[in-house]
Amino acid sequence: MPDAPLNWRLSAHPLTLVMFLAFRLASIGMYLFGLWFSSNFVLIFIIVILLLSADFYYCKNIAGRRLVGLRWWNETNSSTGEQIWVFESPPEERQINATDARFFWLSLYAAPVFWTVLAIIAIVRFEFIWLSLVVVAMVLGSTNAVAFGRADKFANVGGWAGQAMSSGVGGMVSGFAGRFMGRMMFTGR
Repeated sequence: MPDAPLNWRLSAHPLTLVMFLAFRLASIGMYLFGLWFSSNFVLIFIIVILLLSADFYYCKNIAGRRLVGLRWWNETNSSTGEQIWVFESPPEERQINATDARFFWLSLYAAPVFWTVLAIIAIVRFEFIWLSLVVVAMVLGSTNAVAFGRADKFANVGGWAGQAMSSGVGGMVSGFAGRFMGRMMFTGR
């Protein structure tokens, strides 16, 4: 079954798959080609952010559940304030369509890698205003990739995904980023 051709017509949920890919490609396409339609950076920024938000929501709440049977969410304990990540996998008897799974996992991991390449290009070209948009895309895409990797008990990346979501390296990076952004925003440096 892993040798099945990568053809969206073999999908068990073709509309879900097409919409999932459309949101992914629309945000990347608008980022790359938006200046052809408008020279207004703010307009392009807002449209790309809206497309990224729609992609994040659709991937997390619809495509993940329908295509591979996985869900994740974050709950906050009201008494302690502790955040708890909840991961849900499909029951053993559910058959996941190979085409759906291949498209889902390929695009889930390819999008953050592509945005990372665009971040490097923005840094090299000294386009730091565009870098802010790319960083938002990387964070949203990576969050979905890591969370779905954790939710999938048979994923090949389950080991490093689990470490990244725990308080190890992920906690240090988010703590550093939070302190850095706080210092920049509130002290004027």
